[in-house]
Amino acid sequence: MALLILGWITIIFGIVLLAGGVWLIALGGSWYYAIAGLGLLATGVLLNMQNMAALWLYLVIWLGTLVWAWWEVGDEWWAQVPRMVAPTVLLIFILFAIPVLRRRRGHAE
Repeated sequence: MALLILGWITIIFGIVLLAGGVWLIALGGSWYYAIAGLGLLATGVLLNMQNMAALWLYLVIWLGTLVWAWWEVGDEWWAQVPRMVAPTVLLIFILFAIPVLRRRRGHAE
């Protein structure tokens, strides 16, 4: 049940980021939010399917976020906080879901 809740929260965040990202692109801004939103949407769907690929996809999104944040503000650590805290908290929750994802994978094989 907790994995489904995490999956739906991730989907909702993905929809919000995607919508805001499309708007930002229309205004001539960064594509990061739309790309991250699509990734979160896909991660949420994979979490709801109890698919281990959700972890790997989210790791790619998190690393992309880290690169984007570094490119945007450099080594100003206080400026990194609002860009990296929420994605890192979500990463921690997904990491906690690994036992459930592994258990599901074991049944599928």
